[in-house]
Amino acid sequence: MEIPQHIAIVPDGNRRWAKSKGLPTLLGHKKGFDRTYEIISHAQKMGVKVITFYAFSTENWNRARKEVDYLMSLFVLFFDKKMAKLNEMGIKLRHLGDISRLNEECASKLKSGIEMTKDNVGLVVQLAINYGGHDELKRAIQKIVTKKYTPEEIDEKVISDNLDTAGIADPDLVIRTSGEKRLSNFLLWQSAYSELYFPVLAWPDFSKKEFDKAIEEYSTRQRRLGK
Repeated sequence: MEIPQHIAIVPDGNRRWAKSKGLPTLLGHKKGFDRTYEIISHAQKMGVKVITFYAFSTENWNRARKEVDYLMSLFVLFFDKKMAKLNEMGIKLRHLGDISRLNEECASKLKSGIEMTKDNVGLVVQLAINYGGHDELKRAIQKIVTKKYTPEEIDEKVISDNLDTAGIADPDLVIRTSGEKRLSNFLLWQSAYSELYFPVLAWPDFSKKEFDKAIEEYSTRQRRLGK
């Protein structure tokens, strides 16, 4: 199989998965977090270089306060329980999005994980937390203006270099689980020529076998990149 170097994932369907099983919504999110760690480990074994998860969007703040607080607590639990192991695996953690709106504990754990793994050379794991493609582009433009580029100096490289993903290749494959067929404000600039894959399974059911199926499907595609 041809292994995508960068896979971006919208892990959708946690709430619907829980509802279908008669379980509380929050348990769906917990199952989804467990699945994320499993896929990270498997992606590294498969030879993927970068994997990006759309963990919490700028629009997710509009959800019920109880759900938002629980998601933030799951991020903290993930960092507490998994960061040491991820560091041992050589994982390098990066964050996409605006960290300023995260609560103090979550932001602190995230920064600690990034610092802990900054010199690692294994799989790069990018967590998009409080991330939105529109917000990212807005912040990139603000950086460019602050750096006082002239209009003639602003090209695609300048824009890319001021995005949250600066220095990281664009995703080869974008996977969105649960059957929804849209990007929902995720990596809008970076996904211009990404292959898109929309399995109907909810994220908690997206096993290593299903991940392999996505790569098999990717291997059948012919990427012309506009040529």
